[in-house]
Amino acid sequence: MSTGYLAVDSGGSGLRVAVGAVGPGGGPGDDGHGPLGRRDSREPVRTGARGIDPGHFMGQLLPMARALCAETGVTGLGTVVVGAAGMATLGDALRAELPGALARELGVRTVALVADAVTAYVGALGPRAGAVVAAGTGLIAVGTDLSRWRRADGWGHLLGDCGSGAWIGRAGLEAALRAHDGREGGSAPLLARAEERFGPAAGLPGQVYPRSDRPAVLASFAPEVAACAAADPVAAEILRTAARHLADSAASVCPADGEPLVAVTGGLTRLGDPLLVPLGDELAQRLPQARWTAAEGDPLDGSVRVATDLATGSLTLPSDDRMLWVTTVPDG
Repeated sequence: MSTGYLAVDSGGSGLRVAVGAVGPGGGPGDDGHGPLGRRDSREPVRTGARGIDPGHFMGQLLPMARALCAETGVTGLGTVVVGAAGMATLGDALRAELPGALARELGVRTVALVADAVTAYVGALGPRAGAVVAAGTGLIAVGTDLSRWRRADGWGHLLGDCGSGAWIGRAGLEAALRAHDGREGGSAPLLARAEERFGPAAGLPGQVYPRSDRPAVLASFAPEVAACAAADPVAAEILRTAARHLADSAASVCPADGEPLVAVTGGLTRLGDPLLVPLGDELAQRLPQARWTAAEGDPLDGSVRVATDLATGSLTLPSDDRMLWVTTVPDG
């Protein structure tokens, strides 16, 4: 079979892995490059004092990679692309250790370590100029004019991720507690939904602050904010403000020249019209030169695209030590 590749998407919900090959008979799709098999793990890769843990990553990846190769008949992996949350700021240990480990264990020679925002970008738009906002529990925006990458936000729920699911959920819970206290800006409908979900309002801090998955807990309330938006002006204003934050991030990374594409990906899009309608208005106002388009695929699709382009020597996206780093491991 033609040269094999391994594509990985590592995020807060675990690892997703795809194996394929390039060339005639390499895989499904018009170009013969599509993945032959996929597997998922629900255990997120640990982070610690050194950032993303290479040992824990390899411990999860190797059994899946070997099983997929056996299932698909791919006998050699020439290229591995790892898209990982936190790669830009927490990826130093991976950059130092992963290429050598992949070469020893799987015989890999070309390794790309890619920020998850970049794989989200490539999955959504491919190798075209534009901007992508990856909006779920957190939020980050990435843009490129195909000569360099730009990023905005992605600073986490305490320092940023403005307009994200965690941001919307926190704003909704604040409005609920304002109603509980009798302060201005409160929302009785959001208070009712908060107490239905979390119990009495007075116990809400104990439901949120001790949790290690605090961003996800906050984000779990975002759909309740969207559900109230049609009849509750406070909830509607929270979503309008979130839309402005998303548009701000997109505008800060979007190329100024030409007719760039803009896409929004991630679970936040499932909130539907209460968020997407004001977002469309904000993007039209902030980026009149851009065209808002639906995302073509997800971050794993982006990892697959980078892997196949590397394997065929057709990668045109800009390299960057923190965003898209490619290295070749020497023989021996």
